[in-house]
Amino acid sequence: MAQKPSIPKGTRDFSPVEVQRRQYVMNTIKHHFEHYGFMPIETPSFENSDTLLGKYGEEGDRLIFKILNNGQYLSKVNDQDLQSKNEYKVSPQISKRALRYDLTVPFARYVVQHQNDIAFPFKRYQIQPVWRADRPQHGRFQEFYQCDADVVGSDSLLQEVELVKLYDAVFSDLKLDGCTIKINNRKILAGIAQMIGAEDQLIDFTVALDKLDKIGADKVKEEMVQKGISETAIEKLNPVFSLQGDFATKLQVMRSLLSESEIGLKGIEELEFINHKVVKLGLKSATLDLDITLARGLNYYTGCIFEVAAPEGVKMGSIGGGGRYDDLTSMFGLKNVSGVGISFGLDRIYIVIEELGLFPDSVRAGVDVLFINFGDKEAAHAMDLVFRFRDNGIKTELYPEATKTNKQMKYADRNQIPYVILLGEDEMAAGALLLKNMETGEQELLQPEAVIEKFK
Repeated sequence: MAQKPSIPKGTRDFSPVEVQRRQYVMNTIKHHFEHYGFMPIETPSFENSDTLLGKYGEEGDRLIFKILNNGQYLSKVNDQDLQSKNEYKVSPQISKRALRYDLTVPFARYVVQHQNDIAFPFKRYQIQPVWRADRPQHGRFQEFYQCDADVVGSDSLLQEVELVKLYDAVFSDLKLDGCTIKINNRKILAGIAQMIGAEDQLIDFTVALDKLDKIGADKVKEEMVQKGISETAIEKLNPVFSLQGDFATKLQVMRSLLSESEIGLKGIEELEFINHKVVKLGLKSATLDLDITLARGLNYYTGCIFEVAAPEGVKMGSIGGGGRYDDLTSMFGLKNVSGVGISFGLDRIYIVIEELGLFPDSVRAGVDVLFINFGDKEAAHAMDLVFRFRDNGIKTELYPEATKTNKQMKYADRNQIPYVILLGEDEMAAGALLLKNMETGEQELLQPEAVIEKFK
């Protein structure tokens, strides 16, 4: 009995229509990347394991897909380690490579490796798949695309302002009105940790805080206690959990709360600068909002951090995120190179646009017009017109066999081809084409040039 075909959980096949729609989203993002001066690069699907491991925190490391070494990989494993079933000892001996977890760390590796070939500040964009061994659920996959834009070699906060504007430009073009660009600053989080006496546990603190939207305040507090943060310290966080108001009001409250924290006040100053510039420049459809609980649990962020929420009414996690990393390249030997970047979550953006019914009718798979095949003589004449149509930018197809007209019409209908052309003996004699609208059934007898003009 033949095995039933399947694909791994967390992955998907894409139909022609889905591919066209994904390309529509990617092309929109790509257009704005290039409009803002970002240049494309690509990096390998997999990296050396030591390039990736240790860069995303303990939770991130667990989600990295490792690739087994070639050949008899078990023969080189220490017998004692193998019998102990200790994955942390065995894994480095059987796997030297891993699928990339994101595009940021490979980009940092690229910058260091090619530092003599690029001019700083270096603005790059990348649209490629990444892999995470996460639990598949709605909007969360094990294989998905990221669309990243980063700038390295500049400390200027004007880069953050530009990235906010870039988010707004893309989502406005996609008609995703009402997105919220959440922003925070890791310096503020460091100041809060300092205020509650948990500066030595900053990573545990931020990883737990970042889950507030997902699991609620009580669960976050429980996780902090489990990580060794005292209940007395956690009680001091109540003003943070209940922070409300507009951007300026929230900053004023936090300035008072962190009045004795030098690093915390530095973070507030940075956010004030960005908000002032964004308000002055204006946003088309998005809203910039200060979210003090936003932490993004990646170790390499050091300054501003971003996360984008979909318009209200759509149940979806973040559809974009990013932040500043002051010294990411130092792990590869290049110190004092600041960077900042954002990412668009293609797959989640697709789902949101689909749920809201915002894909334009023009974004579809297949051809614009199908020539019906009535026989060898008619097909030969039609082929000349097919290539003439194509030369004029019209996606055109001739049905390959002279079969029943009804069958050819069903083919056009199933493939959502909007028009068919009937070119029989009468039409050939008249030097005309019978153009049929498959949706309305309306038919027009037109000269070839008139058909071409109609599609233009």
